[in-house]
Amino acid sequence: MHRHLSILGRRILIDIPSKFPPSPFKPSNPPIIFKNATLILSRFLYTSPPSPPPRQIPAFAASSSDDPTTLLREDGIAVCSSIWIDSFREPDKTVTNLTTHLRRFELWVVAYQKVCIDELGSYMPRSAIQRSALDDLLALRNAVLDARFKWGARLDFFIRSPKDKTDLESLSKRKIRALLTTTQPTAFQDRIVQEVLLMILEPVYEARFSQKSFAFRPGRNAHTVLRVVRRSFAGYLWYIKGDLSTILDGVKVGMVINALLRDVRDKKVVDLIKSALVTPVITSQVVEEKKKKRKYQKKRVLAEDEPKPDPYWLEAFFGFAPEEAEKLPSWGHCGILSPLLANVCLDELDRWMEGKIKDFYQPSKTDVIWNGPEGENEQGNTSWPEFVPTSGPDKTRKMDYIRYGGHILIGVRGPRADAATLRKQLIEFCEQKYLLKLDNESLPIEHITKGIMFLDHVLCRRVVYPTLRYTATGGKIISEKGVGTLLSVTASLKQCIRQFRKLQFLKGDRDPDPQPCFRMFHATQAHTNTQMNKLLSTMVEWYRYADNRKKVVNFCSYIIRGSLAKLYAAKYKLRSRAKVYKIASRNLSRPLKEKKGQSPEYHNLLRMGLVDSIDGLQYTRMSLVPETDYSPFPSGWRPDHEKVLLEYIRLQDPKMLEQQRQCLKEEGLITPQDYISMLVWNYKRNGVFADQPPPAEGNNVERAKELLLGLSEDNTKSRARDDEENGEGGIVRAAQM
Repeated sequence: MHRHLSILGRRILIDIPSKFPPSPFKPSNPPIIFKNATLILSRFLYTSPPSPPPRQIPAFAASSSDDPTTLLREDGIAVCSSIWIDSFREPDKTVTNLTTHLRRFELWVVAYQKVCIDELGSYMPRSAIQRSALDDLLALRNAVLDARFKWGARLDFFIRSPKDKTDLESLSKRKIRALLTTTQPTAFQDRIVQEVLLMILEPVYEARFSQKSFAFRPGRNAHTVLRVVRRSFAGYLWYIKGDLSTILDGVKVGMVINALLRDVRDKKVVDLIKSALVTPVITSQVVEEKKKKRKYQKKRVLAEDEPKPDPYWLEAFFGFAPEEAEKLPSWGHCGILSPLLANVCLDELDRWMEGKIKDFYQPSKTDVIWNGPEGENEQGNTSWPEFVPTSGPDKTRKMDYIRYGGHILIGVRGPRADAATLRKQLIEFCEQKYLLKLDNESLPIEHITKGIMFLDHVLCRRVVYPTLRYTATGGKIISEKGVGTLLSVTASLKQCIRQFRKLQFLKGDRDPDPQPCFRMFHATQAHTNTQMNKLLSTMVEWYRYADNRKKVVNFCSYIIRGSLAKLYAAKYKLRSRAKVYKIASRNLSRPLKEKKGQSPEYHNLLRMGLVDSIDGLQYTRMSLVPETDYSPFPSGWRPDHEKVLLEYIRLQDPKMLEQQRQCLKEEGLITPQDYISMLVWNYKRNGVFADQPPPAEGNNVERAKELLLGLSEDNTKSRARDDEENGEGGIVRAAQM
């Protein structure tokens, strides 16, 4: 979440990690498929740092071009799109040509723009990049290709941040020693190399990853997990919840490299990642000095190109993140590449579990659901998939699995002994593949009636008795009371209170009491209300799929409203919340004066535009909270970008186009291309523009077939003659394309 600015110099030799690890709640970069989907269209001009002294460029790079502008033959977004398309077209093919993508200078420019967004807080278009920066970027690319690049350099850079004006030659020995021995933020050039590797490797593995994993992947988030659980985990009695996040703590270089070599056999890319994992990270213990509390602290003025810190409402919302999302892997100098590598290592577990799901499945003919060949809900209620009938002595044995980062959830429909056997096999697999020693306590087996906590939501079962109506023999309608289970996904109120207490919004366990939010003491009433409204809006979105959405959001609104009322009572010396509510109303939308009688009327100032309008707090009543989203989740769901890619690849297949044309001919329809060709040939033969409208339905089908047959005969007879006489056949054939 927090962006830490880098203090960089030229040509770094030793790698440094960031003092603070990147926040697990910062959204990962989406796949670059379309231009307008990834880059913010805003301009920022800057003065480039002085160009570095000329460096030796390897022979292959010098022979190609010394001018970086000549290497920008295509758009970088188009190059990324082609990588995604090629990866999804052949997802099972072993990749050996990643160095070809690593040479593409367009990708390096896109990576430079993405890193500059985090560094400067604004997007830099390619036309605004200085020539000296392009030269430095080309030198960095050549150093990576020539194996001269070193991760975590401190004093020798190939390229520096556009806002880094530090003159390393003028630094004292003490500052240089401190720079080499203390923890420093990730270097600017290291982040560029990480971005390039991510753009190359992410499409390769996104086409291969299991559909059972959802963390650290574009288009998948915690809401997707909750919707999949509501859709696919209904009817399961036993649940196995496991925490494998210790794999994300430390890196085992051999395990990561072996996982990479299963699909990627490019030596240069693999060696580059291996060096990032092996290069030691310099860390030092920073002794925090106790600062004296000052009564009035002057606000720090930001520089022109310095990005603004995250607002308080966003920081507070990230404090509500569930424990499953708290841990983000950071391995060596891989940086943003670490989550992808973690999914690469854990993908083998996903594949193993998919095989167990197929082996475990045993359909039952007497069960009215899950009796298809693959265990799909073919005969269930598609509009209410979380409802599972419980009638019948013989039940279908089935299991399902889902993984979010290092946390797994397994649902089993069958006896508890089957769940215990599966747990034993899972412990043996993790010990063999990941050298991770687990026990029965780390993988507990819990019944659905006890409630399963996952992503701050409790999974529980409700028994319902719906009325079943069906037509019997003879046309008689029979109504019966059925019995079934309904999976309930409920937000945990205890967890919500715990997170509010951690953020110091309240105290007390049994009777929570709101505490004043002194972080907003120096802000205006309008600004404070706006910040808290943004927090409430994000809370409403976070609990969108919880059954008790109204109750939880109303409780959050009560805590925040009470906290602000106590803050305003202390700030304006009103002594109690009751007086604040009396003056500012229930939603705190009326202005509170610091000194009575010394301020002009608020409405007059508002009419003159001298003060900001004060927005009242949202969701002060439960009726104002929106309803829970129960929209059905489709089976076989995929993110939008994957659906677009697969559809594009399918339409490019010649067999698919031939099938579509054959279907059109069988139905007697006319394509727009055939219609244009018919108009052109009628005009050429008769000299008159004879418009024959395309047939729609009914008797026009036979007329369309006749026109198409006549058109094909005319095409066959006239093409050779026209090509010889006036060469107009090429024009007509172009119109048919």
